[in-house]
Amino acid sequence: MNFLNKYTEQCYAAFRIVTGFLFLCHGTQKLLGLPIEFPYALNPMSTAAGVIELVAGVLIIVGFYSRFAAFISSGTMAVGYWLVHGLNHPFPIANGGEITAFYSFAFLYIAAKGPGIWSINQK
Repeated sequence: MNFLNKYTEQCYAAFRIVTGFLFLCHGTQKLLGLPIEFPYALNPMSTAAGVIELVAGVLIIVGFYSRFAAFISSGTMAVGYWLVHGLNHPFPIANGGEITAFYSFAFLYIAAKGPGIWSINQK
């Protein structure tokens, strides 16, 4: 697999952009009902999560203050995991929280690595 070594920066940028876009979709679902309606009633906590998902998703996609946005997103997903899923069963696959756990660690990685190429601020 050494042939992929020359594409590590492009692969990371695609990872950052796709992860940000998927997170953005959670925010648009909660706040705008797009692409499908959110199936639960919004409360202050889910509304705050929707705002974070929407704003941070955009920032992560374009690579503008992406470290900060990803760090906040990672914490949001960690809190969401424990409030919604973590107390139901010790294994994420059994408690329905695998995507939340994945987002938490994916955003922690993005916060640590930074925006990379194809971003507004590449530091």
